Amino acid sequence: METIQREQTEVLNPYEIVKRQIDTAAAKLQLPEHVTELLKRPKRVLSVSFPVRMDDGSVRIFEGYRSQHNDAVGPTKGGIRFHPDVTIDEVKALSMWMTFKCGVVGLPYGGGKGGVIVDPRTLSKGELERLSRAFMEAIADIVGPERDIPAPDVYTTPQIMGWMMDTFSRLRGHNSPGVITGKPIIIGGSQGRNAATAQGCVYAIQSALEDIKLPIEKAKVAVQGFGNAGRIAARLLTDLGATVVAVSDSRGGVYDANGLDLDRVEQLKDEATILDYGASYHISNEQLLELDVDILIPAALENVITQENAPRVKARIIAEAANGPTTPEADAILNKNGTIVIPDILANAGGVTVSYFEWVQNLMNYYWSEEEVLEKLQVNMVKSYNAVRDLAKEYGTDLRTAAYMISLQRVTEAMRARGWV
Repeated sequence: METIQREQTEVLNPYEIVKRQIDTAAAKLQLPEHVTELLKRPKRVLSVSFPVRMDDGSVRIFEGYRSQHNDAVGPTKGGIRFHPDVTIDEVKALSMWMTFKCGVVGLPYGGGKGGVIVDPRTLSKGELERLSRAFMEAIADIVGPERDIPAPDVYTTPQIMGWMMDTFSRLRGHNSPGVITGKPIIIGGSQGRNAATAQGCVYAIQSALEDIKLPIEKAKVAVQGFGNAGRIAARLLTDLGATVVAVSDSRGGVYDANGLDLDRVEQLKDEATILDYGASYHISNEQLLELDVDILIPAALENVITQENAPRVKARIIAEAANGPTTPEADAILNKNGTIVIPDILANAGGVTVSYFEWVQNLMNYYWSEEEVLEKLQVNMVKSYNAVRDLAKEYGTDLRTAAYMISLQRVTEAMRARGWV
């Protein structure tokens, strides 16, 4: 997912946002206060500092975090991001979102998340490898195939996951591919994993299009964040017949009401910058969010759709490929305006679903074809979308609240079965 530079006078705290989302869903379910309060706190948060020797011989001290929200249903699961703006509250919030993401698609996981405060683009490959291995050493006591399973996230890659898996395996004295997902296929990665987040998002979008009876061939799409998830989603939707009219990355975006030449955009992204598409096509990230399109895919970071710009959002469907792109205040406005918001914990759950498939394959040491993986993913995403939509109709609420209700019910049932509450 691409980093989007947002011009905001106040940075919204994602940890406070997720607690408010929990309160909303818990009130609908009439959960006891002590259950709600337990769900609003991570079970464990580890803060680490660790040294890394740089190429010039100097030693830098880095800070990182690993949050494990709730393991009532099963081991915790979630990505590790390398980003200069990582904070402990962000990691806590993301671990909580992971719990509810796993819950809404029925995975036997709780939520985890990790991060290191670093701009990996400033590091050499050797420095990045030493950083990755050092961070895994620092958190190794609390992770493992039966405890907590990390994965890639912002600015982390399958290669970084490979280094981390190798480090953990060395510490344990045996090969342990199930400790981490999103690995290179040769060392236990799953077919279909690279495109899984985008593919799952597209399956959810197709279900929403069926609900509003809009053929995908007539749909216009804007994608904010032309990284892994956004780029692949744009390609998949184009291949299905949709028209992608705008895309953006951290430098800005390009827009053509008649449809972009996606092949050319992808080539420019690989070779230089998508802005080379032509100055007359330039558009800001803020403008992209307000385009008159059928489908808007925020595939960047948190809090890009706010109370300030939500009234000007025209998309009929918003599919949150990013984590937390919409604030609660914006949610209320979008819901009032009849916008279908496919929430992040559902829309981008394809990644963790195929991560679960990878973990299962690692434990079995038996691997599936890409066709099998995508078939299983489609079945799970469509079933989960339909369950969320039906519950939303039953309670007269929005898809996000319904998704949280499904997850909260599941986690609460597990906590009660264990005797925690």
